[in-house]
Amino acid sequence: MEKENVKSEVTKNFIELIIDKDLEEGRFDHVQTRFPPEPNGYLHIGHAKSILLNYGLAKKYNGKFNMRFDDTNPTKEKTEFVESILKDIKWLGADWEDRLFFASNYFDQMYEAAVKLIKKGKAYVCDLTPEEIREYRGTLTEPGKNSPYRDRSVEENLELFENMKNGMYKDGEKVLRAKIDMSSPNINMRDPIIYRVAHMTHHNTGDKWCIYPMYDFAHPIEDAIEHVTHSICTLEFEDHRPLYDWVVTELEYPNPPRQIEFAKLYLTNVITGKRYIKKLVEDGIVDGWDDPRLVSIAALRRRGFTPESIKNFVELCGISKSNSSVDYAMLEYCIREDLKTKKPRMMAVLDPIKLVIDNYPEDQVEWFDVVNNIENEELGSRKVPFCKELYIEREDFMEEPPKKYFRLFPGNEVRLMHSYFVKCVDYEKDENGNVTVVHCTYDPETRSGNNFTARKVKGTIHWVSARHAIEAEVRLYENIVDEEKGKLNEDGSLNLNPNSLTVLKKCYLEQGLADAEPEDKFQFVRQGYFCADIKDYTKEKPVYNRIVSLKSSFKLPK
Repeated sequence: MEKENVKSEVTKNFIELIIDKDLEEGRFDHVQTRFPPEPNGYLHIGHAKSILLNYGLAKKYNGKFNMRFDDTNPTKEKTEFVESILKDIKWLGADWEDRLFFASNYFDQMYEAAVKLIKKGKAYVCDLTPEEIREYRGTLTEPGKNSPYRDRSVEENLELFENMKNGMYKDGEKVLRAKIDMSSPNINMRDPIIYRVAHMTHHNTGDKWCIYPMYDFAHPIEDAIEHVTHSICTLEFEDHRPLYDWVVTELEYPNPPRQIEFAKLYLTNVITGKRYIKKLVEDGIVDGWDDPRLVSIAALRRRGFTPESIKNFVELCGISKSNSSVDYAMLEYCIREDLKTKKPRMMAVLDPIKLVIDNYPEDQVEWFDVVNNIENEELGSRKVPFCKELYIEREDFMEEPPKKYFRLFPGNEVRLMHSYFVKCVDYEKDENGNVTVVHCTYDPETRSGNNFTARKVKGTIHWVSARHAIEAEVRLYENIVDEEKGKLNEDGSLNLNPNSLTVLKKCYLEQGLADAEPEDKFQFVRQGYFCADIKDYTKEKPVYNRIVSLKSSFKLPK
């Protein structure tokens, strides 16, 4: 029994060990976490790690999970982003139940908290310009110097702060600063700004306020008001933790929350920066924040990734205190692993040429029973039509094949998957010398299921019935970044892959895909995994996105 406990302890990440210690020592009697995005853009794969970590910890410790919008900066926030974030988080499976909060709902309490600090002599109104504040702050090696307004009386500060609230000053004319220590080795503690004037309409509170709290002041207050126990954030906030602790201590919150930092999730050669994505959208290089070449959660969903694959990816990456980058191939590995036994394997021809079976009856149609997924019998089987004229892949025929080419060429015989052996007897070309039709004969004795053993063939190719085929558009995606040259050029601009999207207009899919719906996923035999596009797919005009190819360069570490 003791050995089992030791093993369980070892497998816990460092955050879980901290939580265990807090519970054992009585610092907290429960666990409550939160995910607090600012609604100024779409969430990306890095946010997924934070969402799943915070939600997973709350579930593991039978605690509570808060979904909270940190909407304290009206300059960039939109209702559109609020809606998209909620949609993404729900899709990932994080259920906040009735615990949806907005930081802006606490503006009155934040204002009162600022007043409390002024009354305690811990905050003052400063008239320095932003440039002067930067100059007075000092550097990493030199201490800052006190603002000439630092010693204003409590009464004067209260009056000036109220005047700020009442709209008597222009943006940037005055700020409220915490009075801490201008000589602190931590620059974040050198009298940070905690309120600024901003005459802007807020998406939630309208024009009620013309002063807004800064993130470092607002965030600990939000956590304390909601009784969050563990405020889990990314590593760049480690230097801000002393200020977080200072705020909750000076405001005398009982059982103040504990901030814990973990390393961000970095993917190699992907674009996550809002500024870069905004430019890609504005320049028409991508068709929106959910373009399948991006790694926003909305884009990954549209590409065809599943919540399960993203959860598995996050688990493989692990939780640590050290920043590192993960190869995008690991994310692709996770979606392959998730889909390979869950989805049917259908036949689709993406670069078609016609195959005519000269000795097959003109009007005959046969229906073959085809297993949907040989690794999962529960997916059952389907009927696939077969007739005289079929479509095959252009690469499955060559006039003059190299050695070890086992597909169709004059005189060679192959198996048509799930049906018959056919032998190439002739072919036709257009005026440009392109092969347009391949002529074959079939052997009725070789029908699939007949246990035919008279001869063997080395090649098997897939096909679709020309008479029953569904015409579709198929989009093949590659990394939007030129992987060989890296993400950025010397001038700081993005180094884009000109071949990141290939659109194939006349592809032919088997009849079994006729009832597909947007976001349905399939394996196309020999081609990869594909998803019916959420935005553009209709049954009249099917559009499929390639999620990922079948082959992977990634190997799971032992």
